[in-house]
Amino acid sequence: MKLAIVSICKNEEKTIEELIRRMPKKIKGVSSIEVIIVNDGSTDNTAKLAAKMGATVYGDNKSRGLAFRFREITNIVLERGFDAMTNIDGDLQFNPEDISKFVAPIVADEADFTAADRFTDAETGVVRKPANMPPVKYYGNKVGAWVVGKLSDEKFPDVTCGFRAYNQKALYALNINGSHTYTQESFQILAARKMRIKAIPVEVKYFKDRKSRVVTSIPKYMVLSIMNILRSFRDFAPLRFFIILGSVPFFVGLACDLFLGIYWLNTGEFTPYKFIGFTGLYLITLGIFLWSLGILADMQVRILNNQEKTYEELRRLSHRKLK
Repeated sequence: MKLAIVSICKNEEKTIEELIRRMPKKIKGVSSIEVIIVNDGSTDNTAKLAAKMGATVYGDNKSRGLAFRFREITNIVLERGFDAMTNIDGDLQFNPEDISKFVAPIVADEADFTAADRFTDAETGVVRKPANMPPVKYYGNKVGAWVVGKLSDEKFPDVTCGFRAYNQKALYALNINGSHTYTQESFQILAARKMRIKAIPVEVKYFKDRKSRVVTSIPKYMVLSIMNILRSFRDFAPLRFFIILGSVPFFVGLACDLFLGIYWLNTGEFTPYKFIGFTGLYLITLGIFLWSLGILADMQVRILNNQEKTYEELRRLSHRKLK
């Protein structure tokens, strides 16, 4: 098995050498290991130091974001014929020695995708919030885990952490469309595809003075998170999404018309509440229209699933030709 150990980095010159030095050189069941650093527009010596340490460096002087870089490196890893890929942050938040734990279930063919669990103590099994973890990240993950659980009918403790490993099957299944980050979307895709997912409890360090490169603005992060949640339900469970969306105007409209009907039975007149009747009819129509959209969108999901399978197979064929 050929393994690519990947780290997407931006301005990590203080930790990059130690990170690479501590990465495992040998893993049971893995024939070759290559360390790949993806340079996302670093303005310091991250790329030079990584190359000096023997890592393969991709990227350029432009900052294109996590989602773009993840798509980019996933394609490169598949094109080069790697059998598995693991991804770890470059700031030593996680222990590089733990990489072996993520790869082991994939080598043993027990999982297609292994994901870090930051909230379960590896020794005691106790669920807790990591020290110094920003509340917005903690509760953002809780909401994200709930969404993925609702969409996949499974429970996952951590769906937003980037410390992960994928086998080739999982990598081919990924078709990331987000522009902000890839972590939750990729988890949703693999859960929806019924991949074998295993959570790996790990230790994580949150530095008090460290500024997140993903969460640069809490209000912006919250808005993006809400949008991602809504898109997830729209894309992965459209019938449920549009039924809920359509139920609001439908039942409000029904209440309006019931009120007008009761008033008419008591008085024999619609005045002065005619506008409530027209409003009710409009809202009921809107609700039915949204339910109809849900039915059509649910039909489209089946077409989309076939397109995803076709896209996956085309990727495989193109990579075979390259080889």
